[in-house]
Amino acid sequence: MFGSYRRDDVTLLLKDITGQIEPLGTQARERKIQNGTPYYEMLPIEYEPTPAYLHAYQDALARYAGITAEAVGCVARQIWEQKRDRTALVSLARAGTPVGILIKRYLKTYYRADVTHASVSIIRGRGIDENAMAWLLERHAPEDLQFVDGWTGKGAIQGQLQQAMQAYPGVSPGLAVLSDPACLAEKWGTREDFLIASSCLNSVVSGLLSRTVYRPDLIGPQDFHGAVFYDQWQDRDLTYQFIDQIEAHFRPPRQTPPPPGPQTDRTAAEEVTQICRVFGVRDRNLVKPSIGEATRVLLRRMPWKILVHSLDDEAHLGHLYQLAREKQVPLEVYPLVHYRACGLIREMADA
Repeated sequence: MFGSYRRDDVTLLLKDITGQIEPLGTQARERKIQNGTPYYEMLPIEYEPTPAYLHAYQDALARYAGITAEAVGCVARQIWEQKRDRTALVSLARAGTPVGILIKRYLKTYYRADVTHASVSIIRGRGIDENAMAWLLERHAPEDLQFVDGWTGKGAIQGQLQQAMQAYPGVSPGLAVLSDPACLAEKWGTREDFLIASSCLNSVVSGLLSRTVYRPDLIGPQDFHGAVFYDQWQDRDLTYQFIDQIEAHFRPPRQTPPPPGPQTDRTAAEEVTQICRVFGVRDRNLVKPSIGEATRVLLRRMPWKILVHSLDDEAHLGHLYQLAREKQVPLEVYPLVHYRACGLIREMADA
């Protein structure tokens, strides 16, 4: 098994393609994406965090460990009430993998259930890894599978899951997430847009693995989707610091419903549509709402600007302020409803 995850935490249904794909610089990759090359055929050169950004990450981890742990417990309770010890956790690589590990650990700690956990690739525009689904369904009943991710942004992956599961009768496309500001997940810890610290960094908090790749010359008909192992960064690996720090804040389950979403008649999709209209964005894929997605824009894409609900919310957005300063990306206050932040990607034709 490649990556730095422990075997008893997760089974990675991914092909090791380390050394077989050359990462691209952000501008070159963005230009290719906007000219039609599928994003899942490429990998970015990963951002190496500065000391100031690492400090912001550690501060965010300390600040939000408690609320993250509470969200894990809330989601785990919902899963347990529905599936009991038949549960087969299926996290969506890569952001969902540490969340799946935390849910697995919570179920073992408080429900004495040692459930299985596998991590699979699902790619917007390509779909779920069919070989991974075949592997899972050889071992589990369809109704026992529980998909897990970190958060919802616009809900693109939720939509992709719903489409993909039409081919798998009995498998629920419902996601379990910690943060569901888009109000689209089946199970959620909170509908508040809060910072899950693992979204602040790339591979160094995700088992030293890249995001997943599908390229026909690298992935054969019987292969799982691929990923790269950044083994050269083992001395910087913060994966288990994140997992262990959240686990240290676990508390026994509470019999209370998860918090409701924003009090508004406007859906998250309608909010994205309005943002597109206000800022003249022609392609919805260039609008990335939620703290997690805005962070990814700053780490992996060519940001145009970052919309924030406030310039004085250091508690929730401090790491975004820091990244925006480093990358000289403008912050703009905008009356967000479902989210605290939203990343806008630069259209390369305008660059």
